[in-house]
Amino acid sequence: MAQFSSTTAPPLLNIPASNHVVKLSIIDTTTRMNGLGSSMFLEPAVKGHEYLSAPAYGFLIESESGIKILFDMGVPQKWEENSAPIMVDLVRKLGWEISVTKNVSDILVEHGIALESISSVIWSHHHWDHTGNPSLFPSTTSLTVGPGFKANMLPGYPTNPDSPILESAYKDRQLVEVSFDQTPELRIGQFRALDYFGDGSFYLLDSPGHAFGHICGLARTTPDTFVFLGGDICHHSGQMRPTEYLPLPESIFPNPFPGKVKGIVCPGSILLDLHPRHSTTEPFYRVSSGGASSDPLEAQKSLNKLTDFDCYENIFTIIAHDATLLDVGEGTVEVCRRLQGGGGSGVA
Repeated sequence: MAQFSSTTAPPLLNIPASNHVVKLSIIDTTTRMNGLGSSMFLEPAVKGHEYLSAPAYGFLIESESGIKILFDMGVPQKWEENSAPIMVDLVRKLGWEISVTKNVSDILVEHGIALESISSVIWSHHHWDHTGNPSLFPSTTSLTVGPGFKANMLPGYPTNPDSPILESAYKDRQLVEVSFDQTPELRIGQFRALDYFGDGSFYLLDSPGHAFGHICGLARTTPDTFVFLGGDICHHSGQMRPTEYLPLPESIFPNPFPGKVKGIVCPGSILLDLHPRHSTTEPFYRVSSGGASSDPLEAQKSLNKLTDFDCYENIFTIIAHDATLLDVGEGTVEVCRRLQGGGGSGVA
């Protein structure tokens, strides 16, 4: 009989107390990516899970004082025309199928949000499936990037014909590079952190590895509930679950498998048998060394830090490409509080 583990008390995160909150909305950017080879993102290989299909989410964040910012924007519409040639060639070579029906700017306007009201667009990192098309925003909208961006990424295409980013993304607008070198240093969990609005309502977290300068977000939606904006800190929830803080349960409800009988729970032993190491306290997958991350070892360190957060019932983790969240509505903006409630997005 399978042995299931008891839960270990989660580590303290030391999130500074605050009564200030943000209004947070998740945006389905309409990005759909199919045919992504799992081995680029996940290891070890699991038979039957050779490919990933992925959306891409963005976020609209509004402070209590009315400042609006965006965190990630997915793939730009007409991506072959609005992406750097080196990225277009790479996607074609990989054989990925890409579909984008709207720009984030279009979605915002459709929901009555003026582009002039967006103070800044924050990129979790510079990869093309997160950058959207900042050139569609007025020059008053700044572009915020992670540490090392200016030294490693400038200039963009076409000045640098081999650049994966477009010069038009930052041209004629303020380019703000985040620094986590503060005195005294702020840490939340194991992450270096920056209090973005200065009131404890939204933090940027230093999470390098998948790309240099990769940053995550931590949004306070009530004084004691949060949404963790993971970007590409991982690409499948099986990379962050199970853990000793959130072990594989003896039974799972609702049943995660297609074709399930309504009302029937899934025995945890089924997933335990599928686990590459047959463990109830280790994630199914690790960060792959297969090419998607610039520094896989550092990326795994950042991912390990995330698991300290993911186990808390009052912290809802959203990674950028979690297809299980698509039922929030294609092309719409939904308040993240509707998605909260702990447990995240499952391991299957």
